Amino acid sequence: MADDAGFTLLETVCVVAIVAMIAAVLLPMMPRGTSRARLEAYAIEAAALLKTDRSAALRRHAEVVTLIDAARRALRSGASGRVLRLPDDVVFSAVLPEVCNQRPAFSTISFFPSGLSCGGAIALTRNGAGYEIKVNWLTGGIELVSRPAS
Repeated sequence: MADDAGFTLLETVCVVAIVAMIAAVLLPMMPRGTSRARLEAYAIEAAALLKTDRSAALRRHAEVVTLIDAARRALRSGASGRVLRLPDDVVFSAVLPEVCNQRPAFSTISFFPSGLSCGGAIALTRNGAGYEIKVNWLTGGIELVSRPAS
């Protein structure tokens, strides 16, 4: 009778194996999204890309244009050609000027050798919270602003 009092090693191994198989099937199905920390990292990367282009315009004494491609969810540096792509679960929007320096701006932010820029704002959000990268048209300065969840 004392032999029936507990679980055998074989029973325990079988239960652990079944739990492992269930986990292996279900874990890939769980939604994986961009975390708040990763969203902040994308915003910092976008601001750094813009700051690099502004610095290049000042250093080279030439206009540098950053391409903002909302359809492809990407920013392309005019100075280095570096591309920052955003994942599909991050809402990407931009408010950009229609005209810059008396010509169509399309989807760009231009930085000039004088320090001026055409300005604009880029917003990255997920689940209501996010960040806005503002480019001041007068100073060319870039500001990163946190947007709390609503």
